[in-house]
Order: sequence, then structure tokens, then C-alpha cells
Amino acid sequence: MRRLAFTILGIVIFLLGALWTLQGLGFVAWPPDSFMIGKRQWAYIGVLAMAAGVILVWILQKRRNGRGR
Repeated sequence: MRRLAFTILGIVIFLLGALWTLQGLGFVAWPPDSFMIGKRQWAYIGVLAMAAGVILVWILQKRRNGRGR
């Protein structure tokens, strides 16, 4: 159950990072009054968040596959 929760957390972190990246690059203007739109700093933060989400899910999957042997 805990592994599922962390997997979902990793996916949510990845999706939030994608949103922040797209907002920072100016591709997504939602919500319209967001302070992140067009700020390149948020694009960088978003990429880091996406990487963190992928790494979290990857580590969890690696542990799962290692225990199953």
C-alpha cells in the first residue's frame, strides 16, 4: 500500500513539474493570473521536479523487481 502511495506521489510530482515547465516557457497560460507564466526559472524548477518524479517511480519499481526474484 505504501509503495502505491509513493508511486502516485511520483506521478503527481512529474505532472506538476510538466505543468510548471510549460507555464515557465509560456506554452500554458493557466490559471491566467499565475505568477509562473513566462518565467524561465519555473521551467527549470519544473524539469527538476519531473526528474524527481521519474527517479522516485524508477527506484520503487527497481525495488519491487529486486524483491520478486
